[in-house]
Amino acid sequence: MKKRFALCIDNQDYKVSLIPQKIYGVIPDARAEQDDFIRVVDESGEDYLYHTRHFVFIELPKKIERVLVAA
Repeated sequence: MKKRFALCIDNQDYKVSLIPQKIYGVIPDARAEQDDFIRVVDESGEDYLYHTRHFVFIELPKKIERVLVAA
C-alpha cells in the first residue's frame, strides 16, 4: 500500500497538536475515513484522529516521499 501524506491547513482547536503547513504521514484507518477522519501522528508523538477539514491530501515526488517514510 502506498504511503499517503496530508498537509495541515487548519489547527483550530488543536494549536498544540497540529502545525499549519506541516506534512503529516497518514496512518491507514478505513473505519475513520468513512466518517471523514484521518489518523496521523501529531506533535505529541501519538496517533490520533482528526477531521479531514484540517488537512489536504498531497502527492509528493518519490524522492521526498522516501525521505519522509525513512524519518
